[in-house]
Amino acid sequence: MSELTSDVVRREMFKAEVRRWAARVGVEVREIHLRPMRRKWASASSRGRLTFSTELLSQPLDFQREVIVHELVHLKLMRGNHDKLFKSLVRAYLGSDEQG
Repeated sequence: MSELTSDVVRREMFKAEVRRWAARVGVEVREIHLRPMRRKWASASSRGRLTFSTELLSQPLDFQREVIVHELVHLKLMRGNHDKLFKSLVRAYLGSDEQG
């Protein structure tokens, strides 16, 4: 498999994982983008657009999952802060994954 094909497969697998988590969290994701980002791993817009750093693809799967869930909870709550409810939901979703 060529490096380009491998990159495309990796990106599509990542996007599929985002869609699976979106279904679990109960949010609609309209767009999923991967692009170089200098200062953060990801961002979420109120319109349902998620953008992830291409660097995230080279990180461990557990860390990828944390970033995915983090952004999806932002969409679910429709706010950008990291209050107690936000942190509790992130922990609950990640914990439910560890248990089954």
